[in-house]
Amino acid sequence: MDRLASFGNDPFDKPPCRGCSSYLTEPYIKCAECGPSPFLLCLQCFTRGFEYKKHQSDHKYEIMTSDFPVLEPGWTAQEEMALLEAVMDCGFGNWQDVAYQMRTKTKEECESHYMKNFINNPLFSSTLLSLRKTKDSRFAEGAIPFKPTDDPPRPTFDSVLSRDMAGYMPARADFMEEFDNYAEWDLKDIDFVDDDSDILRALKLSVVDIYHSRLKERQRRKKIIRDHGLINLRKFQMLERCYPKEVQELYDVMRRFARVVGPIEHDKFIESHALEFELRREIRRLQEYRKAGIKSFCSAKVYERVKRMREDERRKRTMLCDVLQYIQDGRACQQWLSKQAAIDAGITPAVTTITVSATGRRSAPPLNLTGLPGTEKLNEREKELCQVVRLVPGAYLEYKQALLNECRRQGGLRLAQARALIKIDVNKTRKIYDFLIKEGYITKA
Repeated sequence: MDRLASFGNDPFDKPPCRGCSSYLTEPYIKCAECGPSPFLLCLQCFTRGFEYKKHQSDHKYEIMTSDFPVLEPGWTAQEEMALLEAVMDCGFGNWQDVAYQMRTKTKEECESHYMKNFINNPLFSSTLLSLRKTKDSRFAEGAIPFKPTDDPPRPTFDSVLSRDMAGYMPARADFMEEFDNYAEWDLKDIDFVDDDSDILRALKLSVVDIYHSRLKERQRRKKIIRDHGLINLRKFQMLERCYPKEVQELYDVMRRFARVVGPIEHDKFIESHALEFELRREIRRLQEYRKAGIKSFCSAKVYERVKRMREDERRKRTMLCDVLQYIQDGRACQQWLSKQAAIDAGITPAVTTITVSATGRRSAPPLNLTGLPGTEKLNEREKELCQVVRLVPGAYLEYKQALLNECRRQGGLRLAQARALIKIDVNKTRKIYDFLIKEGYITKA
């Protein structure tokens, strides 16, 4: 006996029993020798040995049932078909309604099974990829079809991508909060009755016409968002970053005019301006070559190399000014000496005076306290703290006194209280707080 699947859940989709003419329910029997039209029997007629014309009770038969697993052990073929039909009826993402229609599985089971076997299954992905390649080859010799925007992603609720999409629900093509979201409130109390006067009826019809105009504006804005691909904000921002800075500024200014032109025309407009920017930059470069008396591209290469060398020499001269600015800072002097050694070794040094800490974060050089008011009131450890934190002595003394007064008043101080008391960078507050704790000026609460 073979056990085959009948992928129809509705008994009205199958032929009736040949014996009693009743609608078939699984499992039922199919004769393997009678044909070509299927000879089907219910279990009751099969156990009675029903025979009709050429069909005999000793013929080979097949048990038709879908009560066996296909993709996972806990899911039968009948449940797989029921899940697909429920998703088609209720829409992708409405798992509560899908589970209610299936009756045998919970919302979480339906979602996890569908995502695992029908969305993220590599077998179906490869099949869809081959179908896409076949479709692309079909249009290879003809015109390339243009699609203004891809189908928007379907993120989970309350995820980062869902917030970026402004509450857009792809399965329903609606937003959680539509434009002019309370337009329907003006209609909720309107009721047309037979005894309305002509003026009242005309007034109600005017309100309905106004509501229709507001709906049209809502649909117009939604169409603009979909056509220009504005739903997937991250993808739109990545596309915008591909242009130079000048073109990005133009993109931002011209975005308001996208509503009056189509997506293709708007993209062509931006691309044409990006091309114009590249041409203008190339023209300026060629004009610089002509002004320098260059007539060949070989000479232009030599000119660019000499220009870079000239800029390197100018950078060497400016580094001396950097050292003179921080001449009383030993770390800055050591940094300049390292740069000079790199220049002598033929290595291009870094131009900036910003250093990189062990954690990978950029940090500025220590603050020079020479001549600043309040420096004479600090001890050596406090001076070192102000240099590292880059805090002027007057501000440090003010913050220190405020923390000391609060600690005496409460008998102790927490870091959160210190951050609430002095409104500066939280990292600087932590360093000041830890320093005062270590030196014994304040105590922890």
